[in-house]
Amino acid sequence: MAEQKYVSLKQDSGKINGNVEISHQVIEILLGIATSQVEGVYEMRGSLSSRLDSLFGIINHGKGVDVVLRDNRVSADVFVYLEYGVSIPKVSLEIQKSAIEQLEFMTDLTLDEINVHVVGLIAKKEDGEIERVTTGKKDN
Repeated sequence: MAEQKYVSLKQDSGKINGNVEISHQVIEILLGIATSQVEGVYEMRGSLSSRLDSLFGIINHGKGVDVVLRDNRVSADVFVYLEYGVSIPKVSLEIQKSAIEQLEFMTDLTLDEINVHVVGLIAKKEDGEIERVTTGKKDN
């Protein structure tokens, strides 16, 4: 089955003819913003191109989010770096709650599944520098 690029919203009003479609990229951006606003999230995992974009002031709010649309059903994976010292289960649960609430509020869509992948921790040193601690797996 081919993956959808858009999800269609159903209109309950009999007065308006037309269609509303939301791109999977818009859903990625929405979930990325909702995730990054959760306390304890330091940043989202990005790619080399998103890191280069950030050097030029271009912000990609969808980085670190993979969305799959099938049969107008939405599932997502978010990849995050958390601040050292936070409760990983609590922050992960808050990410899930925030993403579900924001998606439903802004699109009337329901997330069937949201998986949180903690790919590393960010420790702030006393001198103000940061230390990125990862699992040693591919970090892009």
